[in-house]
Order: sequence, then C-alpha cells, then structure tokens
Amino acid sequence: MSWTWTLETSLGEVTGRSEVFESRGDAESWVGEAFGELLEQGVDQVRLFDGETQIYGPMSLHAENN
Repeated sequence: MSWTWTLETSLGEVTGRSEVFESRGDAESWVGEAFGELLEQGVDQVRLFDGETQIYGPMSLHAENN
C-alpha cells in the first residue's frame, strides 16, 4: 500500500500531504524526524493514511501541557 500523512492546522484544515512511503514504519520514522520542520511550516497535526484509509490521527505535533 501507499502510506502518507496529511498535514493540518489545529482546526483540521489540510495544508498538504507528505511524500508516499512504502511502509508504515518508514512513514512513522519520517514524521518523527521531520516534526520540528513541520511545526516551523505551520503544521499543527497530522493524520496517517494507508491509501485512502485513515489509520490514526489527528496527532498533535505540539508537546502536551500537563
């Protein structure tokens, strides 16, 4: 399948998509490495898709405040 992330504002507005990854592990590694850059670009949250099926999300890129 093709694994991608949607890149979103905190209100859920899609601002873009990631590149296509061959595996879920590759996609998850990428977001782990790129989250700081994504935040600088104004991305607040992401959703992981396998093809057209949402696997999980939204996942905030901001640190949790306890």
